Amino acid sequence: MKTTLAALFTAAVLGAGLISAPAHAAPAVTADNLAASVPAKLVPDRPSPGDVRRALARIARDSDGRVRLGVIGRSNEGRALRLATIGHGRTRLLYVTQQHGDEPLGTPAAVRLLWALGVPDSRWHRSLLSRVTIDVVVQANPDGAVRDQRYNHDPDASGDYSEPGVGYDINRFHNPLTPIADNPVPESRAVLRLWQRTRPRIVVDYHMQGRYLQPGGEETTASVLWPTSPLVAAGVVTAGRQLAVRTDEATGRYPGAYVTRYPGGDYEGIARNAYGILGSASLLVELSNLPEEQVEFQIRTAFVSMLATAVGAADGSLWRIDPARADEIPARGPALPGAARTPQLEGAA
Repeated sequence: MKTTLAALFTAAVLGAGLISAPAHAAPAVTADNLAASVPAKLVPDRPSPGDVRRALARIARDSDGRVRLGVIGRSNEGRALRLATIGHGRTRLLYVTQQHGDEPLGTPAAVRLLWALGVPDSRWHRSLLSRVTIDVVVQANPDGAVRDQRYNHDPDASGDYSEPGVGYDINRFHNPLTPIADNPVPESRAVLRLWQRTRPRIVVDYHMQGRYLQPGGEETTASVLWPTSPLVAAGVVTAGRQLAVRTDEATGRYPGAYVTRYPGGDYEGIARNAYGILGSASLLVELSNLPEEQVEFQIRTAFVSMLATAVGAADGSLWRIDPARADEIPARGPALPGAARTPQLEGAA
């Protein structure tokens, strides 16, 4: 199995086609042929909660139950906070998408991942899923998604990290130093309780940002950042830096991709800091809000990053990465002059 997983990772990094195999062997599994297994438009690029529900139900059915569905809580308006789980291995991963309702592209990427790993049932798939268990909170902010807004929906919201009369910024309310019962945000409470039940080794949180131009003229396509809170143990920071390098390798070498370091803060309520404090290797991935013709590219690279992380966790290659290579990821440049700005995408995640 280890050789085949390594072959997948190579393909994910290089964007290559099938890796050659001996005539008597099955073709190697690659990121490209896994992506090709997913039906076109399984879910829209900017899905509604109903779109997510229908896509997950189809995946659970077509996977013969290998993708297991659940609900971890309810939003303020009563919408389900949906969980999809695949695998039964000892190493647990948690992916979270769309905490900010107007940052949708991680959600279709996660739906594709669930199909690509759950519906085919090859020897490679069974081997991978015997080593990892992947939980995905798919569209963590459904009330914000239906309104295309950053915040959840809570007309009574007030105080720090809120828009009075609108709602709370979910990604400021994962503070592990605050009792969950005192947390005013149901979506954040649900993710925190899921973490308590599952204790994942890895947590990756998918967001979106505006558009940024590097000094060399490249446009940032994604930015990443590990935990920066001083409360995070050094070994956990190291693991987050290894996650960043894996994502940079897997997505940054696609033609046209350019990964940078996100300029995030150290507040402990931000998910990448909070789950780092709790002991998980943690990473923020920010997909840039590129023009419409590049949306498919952004979804594909997010899918590849999820896949590469899972493979690296399964075969152990993730933990052999030199974390010092994270320092080679360039700082994000200034906002792209003349680009259409989406103000809600400009807040630090």
